[in-house]
Amino acid sequence: MKAALLATVLLAAATVMAAEPAKPAAQAELKAGVLNPVMPAPQLKLQGTNGRPLDLASYRGKVVLLAFGFSSCGEVCPITLATLAGARKKLGPDAERVQIVYVTVDPERDDEARMKKYLGAFDPSFIGGVGSRAQIDVAQAAYGVTSKKIQFDGGGYTIGHSSSIYMIDRNGGLRAVMPYGRSSDDFAHDLRILLRS
Repeated sequence: MKAALLATVLLAAATVMAAEPAKPAAQAELKAGVLNPVMPAPQLKLQGTNGRPLDLASYRGKVVLLAFGFSSCGEVCPITLATLAGARKKLGPDAERVQIVYVTVDPERDDEARMKKYLGAFDPSFIGGVGSRAQIDVAQAAYGVTSKKIQFDGGGYTIGHSSSIYMIDRNGGLRAVMPYGRSSDDFAHDLRILLRS
C-alpha cells in the first residue's frame, strides 16, 4: 500500500513538474520539484553494471540521481546522460560525492555488459541497473515510471518512457524530481544544495 502511494505521488509529481507554480520560500532553493514530505527512496532489486547487486543504501553519504532509459534510445536518453555528465563536471572535486544510477526499461536488449559500455561513453562512474522483465517492472512501478514498447513496421522497436530524474539525498530520502530538458547548470545548482544538506 505504501509503495503504491509513493508511486502515485511520484507519477503525479513527474507529470506536472514542468508547469509547477512558484514554490514556497522554504523550498525555493531547489530548481527541481520538491517532494514534501521527504520519503525513503524505494530500494531496487537489480544487478548493477559494476558487477554487484544494485543497492541504493550503499550510496548513503552521496547524492544519487536516478533515471530510467535504455541503450538503444535515439534522443532523450543520450541528452539526459550528457546533461548529467556535464553537471558532474561542473561540481569539480564534489563530483565524487554524487552517484548517477541509470535503470534500463529495455531488459530484453540491455544486459550488464551492454549498459556498462553505453553509460561509460558518457561517464565511467555511472552505474546501470539491469534485471529480468519482472524485476524492471517492479522498479518502474516503485518510482511511478511508465514505458511502452513501440513496434516499427518491418521489425524492431523503440520504447517510449517517462524521463524525469529522481534526486535522492545523502540520507536516502527522495527529495525532488527534475523534469526532462533541464540544463546541467540546473542540476549542478541543486546538487550543490543537496550536498550541503
